[in-house]
Amino acid sequence: MNASDQQIAADALSVPEETIVDACDDPPLPEFGIIEQNWETDPITPAHVATHAARAAESLSFADVPDGGEVALGVGSRGIANLPTIVAGVVDAVSDAGYEPFVFPAMGSHGGATGEGQRTMLNELGVTESTIGCEIRSSMDVVEVGRTPDRNVPVVADDNAVAADAIIPINRVKPHTDFDGPVESGLSKMLVIGMGKQRGAQIAHKWAVDWSFRQMIPEITGRLLEELPIVGGVAIVEDQHDETTLIEGVPPSGFLDREEELLETAYELMPTLPFEELDLVVFDRQGKEISGQGLDTNVIGRRPFSINEPAPETPDIKRIFTRGLTEKTHGNAMGIGSADIIHADIIAELDAETSLINALTASTIRGVKLPPVVETDRAGIVAALSTIGVVDTDTVRVLRAADTMHLHQLYASPALVEAARDRDDLRVVEDPSPIEFDNGQLVAPSLRE
Repeated sequence: MNASDQQIAADALSVPEETIVDACDDPPLPEFGIIEQNWETDPITPAHVATHAARAAESLSFADVPDGGEVALGVGSRGIANLPTIVAGVVDAVSDAGYEPFVFPAMGSHGGATGEGQRTMLNELGVTESTIGCEIRSSMDVVEVGRTPDRNVPVVADDNAVAADAIIPINRVKPHTDFDGPVESGLSKMLVIGMGKQRGAQIAHKWAVDWSFRQMIPEITGRLLEELPIVGGVAIVEDQHDETTLIEGVPPSGFLDREEELLETAYELMPTLPFEELDLVVFDRQGKEISGQGLDTNVIGRRPFSINEPAPETPDIKRIFTRGLTEKTHGNAMGIGSADIIHADIIAELDAETSLINALTASTIRGVKLPPVVETDRAGIVAALSTIGVVDTDTVRVLRAADTMHLHQLYASPALVEAARDRDDLRVVEDPSPIEFDNGQLVAPSLRE
């Protein structure tokens, strides 16, 4: 579908602002101020990131790798801070040790489940052959390397990685959007789902319906460690500003135990919304590089399409209005079903094929179900607030955020601005003033920080 056809679809599906405002009796809207979360962080300075990455790789044992052997470095599709620099640091360390590194995309079905699509995703994250200093081998071909002992589930892996003399996944450790467990997103998950490409990801998600991720990932990880020359991984932890705060080499023996400890740190540093009960949250965008589910389920407190997993206990958000997709998500609107209302811009940017492939692979087709579509921001806010009961503009609790990753500064309604004045972890940056619209669209820019 070309851009013109997508715009036609957006126009056909969206409801005009006038219709919504009339149906809702043109209610008054709350004002917005700006609040800021006070976070104490200690990130690695950008000038030292490559050095930390190199040291992490150097800490791993290459004793069983032949001189001049090939080392496959797994890199994913998430928006990890300093990713090209980290990968380049690992490449330099491996090269200096006398081995031949190459990068392979370890991202499951992302990139439209094609080798070229996955190479493109790496390139757009800044991971190119020129920036990292080594070859990128991108293919969707996998080979079966074994079966799980109890359920006889096929264990597959990228054929380029399997053919190498050593494998090192490079990934951020963080809370997962679909499940809770001792090991969530990180090195082990990259081995099981990322390195398994589309087939491995699909196998994992299908089996997760009856066999939870928290049990499956450790078991398949153990099988991969037995069958493949995995010399360790490079684990990354980021702070609340999504800045690199830790880069560590994790030996194979630590893929479960050390990952569990790093996950606890990641939970402590994860950015969250500063209020547990909210009437409406407006997100300016969602995307795969923001979260695997577009909107991080740990931030929004919703997990409506996960596989046999309960939703996080907090926060409790009555309505979510999502305004757009990120450029780097390439139309993949996976997770759009988390929203209650979406802007027509999402339909105009949506790649239905890519989104559906992702949903089918993850066995979460409800994740791409479309909420009601509105033509303008004003229509979305009016529709959301008009469906939560009687609204008082002085007491209604509304936030506007850039996305679920960037939560340092937030637009906030008067009630939340006043609440922020009494909290040490929050600061009022700007007092409330009327929301400005231009042809129904929000005028105030997105707050990235």
